Amino acid sequence: MVAHLIDFGISKLLGEDQGDLYTKTLATLGYIAPESVLPRLINCLTIEYGLNGLVSTKCDVYSYGIMLLETFTRRKPNEFEGDLSLKQWVSYSLPKETMDVVDANLVSAIGKGLQKELHVVASILKVALDCCAESPARRTNMKDVVAMLQKIKIQLLAC
Repeated sequence: MVAHLIDFGISKLLGEDQGDLYTKTLATLGYIAPESVLPRLINCLTIEYGLNGLVSTKCDVYSYGIMLLETFTRRKPNEFEGDLSLKQWVSYSLPKETMDVVDANLVSAIGKGLQKELHVVASILKVALDCCAESPARRTNMKDVVAMLQKIKIQLLAC
């Protein structure tokens, strides 16, 4: 897997008193927050599409959540057909079917250790899903995401 980061964290350009900003931009399908997407897509098969241009910290949180899901599942958000999305696929599988969605290369232990690792990965995927809530108001803020991931890291080191 090759990581590609571009325009991530663009909301840092906002002033302290600005909650959001509108701009002309393009984004990769699957990574951009739903509130930024134009009401109609001209060509659903293209990888890039136009946006309303909304830039906010909540949009960055959404994109971060999608990147976490992609990292731990080794699946791209635009690989799914029909009504199924990466978010839905992971959500339907948690917590009992974590092994069905997690990249097998990330899980190394056997027996009791495997269950502990899967619990940790399920916790990370839950954080990612919280970042990807459809409503910006329901998304976790980034400071809380960092705190949750630090707690999960401590759990992982204890495995």
